Amino acid sequence: MAPRVVSMEADGGSRGNPGPAGYGAVVRDQDTGEVLAERSESLGTATNNVAEYQGLIAGLTAAAELGAAEVDVRMDSKLVVEQMCGRWQIKHPGLRPLAAQAAALVGRFSAVRFSWIPREQNRHADALANAAMDAAAGRPATAAPTAQPSTAAAPGQPAAPIIGSDPATAPASWEPRPTFTATRLILVRHGETPYTEQRRYSGRGDVPLSERGRAQARATGARVAELAPSVAAVLSSPLSRCTATAASIAGALGDVPVRTEDDLIECDFGQWEGRTFAEVRQQWPGEMDAWLASPRIAPPGGESFTQVAERAHRVISGLLTAYPGETVVVVSHVSPIKLMLRDALAAGDGFLHRLFLDAAGISVLDMWPDGGVAVRTVNDTAHLAAL
Repeated sequence: MAPRVVSMEADGGSRGNPGPAGYGAVVRDQDTGEVLAERSESLGTATNNVAEYQGLIAGLTAAAELGAAEVDVRMDSKLVVEQMCGRWQIKHPGLRPLAAQAAALVGRFSAVRFSWIPREQNRHADALANAAMDAAAGRPATAAPTAQPSTAAAPGQPAAPIIGSDPATAPASWEPRPTFTATRLILVRHGETPYTEQRRYSGRGDVPLSERGRAQARATGARVAELAPSVAAVLSSPLSRCTATAASIAGALGDVPVRTEDDLIECDFGQWEGRTFAEVRQQWPGEMDAWLASPRIAPPGGESFTQVAERAHRVISGLLTAYPGETVVVVSHVSPIKLMLRDALAAGDGFLHRLFLDAAGISVLDMWPDGGVAVRTVNDTAHLAAL
């Protein structure tokens, strides 16, 4: 009978990047560590990353042929693991078709778990890949590794499977490990104000929450408490519409202290403050066109989005340093939140005028210390439906 759960180790590389390339993959019984399948192939000339993806594809294919239901994938390629987990973008066009092929294979299993392992724990697949690279380069092949027997388990105890060719390198547990723990940012736009309802530019003016805005703040607090029962900090713009929203959230979380951060304040709209879009278009048509065309242009007497982005970047950098692996609530305004989302999504500047953020809308970002980003939610307003 085919094992329900298998582990798969894969590796790939090239001599020169690009250069003579090859991959190796090993599929094991999860419980015993017995080698069930090996795959290796020379690829001609290719890059390290292409070879690593080909190793992943070969290993998943072998696991599917064995009839496995679940696969624990272990690779020493951080790039492949992070991209397959959705934490890193796939920027190189040559890798996208390979990632799509791997993703299609993942869909054939009931569960696939990815984890990074050090190279010394991936010796078996690494040796297979090196033999394939030698063949691609026309060199004598290095000896392929000999499969190690499994370690017998004591009665009533789970087997201790062996990874690679050296039992001493086997981890104590076969549970997948995350490479890093993300810092989660819950971005909240403040509740409604009279200016929000009238669609007026509301920058540095300290316009308070309306009655509806206060109700939205309470509903947002309840929703954030559902999303994150444990929060390390609540940061807020110093303007009262944000501090009042933040206070409602902090109360719902068990009176987490609120800290104000000047860099979270809204864009300074200068002479446009308190005016509607139509009023600005009528009085400053040229300036409005220039502002819409470039984030480097500021409203008359105001601040550019480029300047706001610098502030937003300082906030995020500080949070990643101060709260690694924790959850932080950030209560701010439309412009800073849009700029954070623009950068998280690697979007263009046109994004700033196309994304709509509702009052009291919630967006969620996961940010890893190695630069990985996952945008989980944008402008969630389901908690406001009953208001």
